[in-house]
Amino acid sequence: MTHKAGFVNILGNPNVGKSTLSNQLIGERLSIITSKAQTTRHRIFGIVNEDEYQIIFSDTPGVLKPKYKLQESMLQFSKSALSDADIILYITDTVESPDKNDEFLNLVKKAEVPILLAINKIDLIQQQELEKMLEYWEQELPSSEIFPISALHKFNLQNLYNRIVELLPESPPYFDKDALTDKPERFFVSEIIREKILLNYQKEIPYSVEVEVEEYNEGVERNHIRCVIHVSRDSQKGILIGHQGKALKKLGIDSRREIETFLDKKVYLELYVKVSKDWRDKTNYLKNFGYDQ
Repeated sequence: MTHKAGFVNILGNPNVGKSTLSNQLIGERLSIITSKAQTTRHRIFGIVNEDEYQIIFSDTPGVLKPKYKLQESMLQFSKSALSDADIILYITDTVESPDKNDEFLNLVKKAEVPILLAINKIDLIQQQELEKMLEYWEQELPSSEIFPISALHKFNLQNLYNRIVELLPESPPYFDKDALTDKPERFFVSEIIREKILLNYQKEIPYSVEVEVEEYNEGVERNHIRCVIHVSRDSQKGILIGHQGKALKKLGIDSRREIETFLDKKVYLELYVKVSKDWRDKTNYLKNFGYDQ
C-alpha cells in the first residue's frame, strides 16, 4: 500500500479560529486558544499519524501589519508557510470583513498547491447571509474548495479532514510515526504560562511578555521547572506580580495545574519576572526567544 504524507499549513487573519480548528483536526490541544488576537506567535507542527498517511498540520500566527520587530517575525512565519505547503488551509470567518488584509490574500491566490477555504463560525449567521458569503469567496478565491464550518461545534470538520487526506501527496512519513509535534515539552510549558497570562491580565500586558524556560529538570516523580517572564517595562513587572505577589502566585497555580495535565506528571514550578526593556524590538532578544528564521 502506498503511503501519503504532507504539510497542511493553516493561514488566516487573527481571531478567526485557526488554533481551535487545528486542535480539533489534530485531536490534541497544542496551540493555545484565547479570545484575544495574536495568541499564536510561532509555527507549531501538530502531527497526525495513521498506518497509511501522516498529516503535518502547521498552525501559524494570525496575519497582521507589523508594528514592531516581533510582529515582522510572526509575519515571516506565515509567509514561509505559503512556500512549503502541500495543501493550504485558509481560514476566514463570518465576523471579519472579507477584504481584510488583501495583501496577504493576494499571496495566497498565487499559491500553486490545493487551497481549502474554511469559513468558520457559521453558527453565528443565518443561511441567507452564508449564501452571500459563499458567493463572495467563490469569486474572490476561485481556485479554492470551500467548506463552511464551526470549529467550536465540530460542524463539517470530518468532511474537511477527509478531503485533506484525499489531497495528500504520496510520500514516506517526514517524522517518526509516534511523533505528535516538532516542539519539545519545554516549548509547551512556556505556551501554557503565556496562555494563563492572556487570560488573567488585561490590556497591553499579555502582548508585552515572553516566557523563557530557564531550567527544565525531569525527576522520577516530578519535573522541576523554572521560568522567567520577560516584560518590556518596570510598570508591567509590578502588575504581573500584583499586591503582595498574589497575582503571580495565582498565575503559578493555574499554570502548574495545566502543565501537569499536559505532561501527565507532577510539576514544581518557579516563576520570576524580569524587565527586558523593549524586547519586542531588539534582535538579540527575538533571536534568543526563537523568532529568527
